[in-house]
Amino acid sequence: MEIGIEQLIEFVEPDVMILIPVLIIIGSTLKKMKIVKNWAIPFTLGIMGISISILILGFDKGFNPPVILEGILQGILCAGMSVYAHQLAIQTTAKRLRE
Repeated sequence: MEIGIEQLIEFVEPDVMILIPVLIIIGSTLKKMKIVKNWAIPFTLGIMGISISILILGFDKGFNPPVILEGILQGILCAGMSVYAHQLAIQTTAKRLRE
């Protein structure tokens, strides 16, 4: 059973969905500016995604333990989706250039 992008998006809360393109842009900027080493960019995006999603959900629902846990999970999902989207773009572009 394969899980596609459509199934993963179902797990992301609509309130934090905006984080995916934001994290893609931040990751691309970090890569171009060489502020962070390439191997550390996913970790940086994960920390940023978790922090921002906790803030988004906390201000909406209150900062209580279940909301903080949900923010952590949503941040990990958003960071993972942003890295996945970036890698998908790289892999498909590189493959097209080789063919």
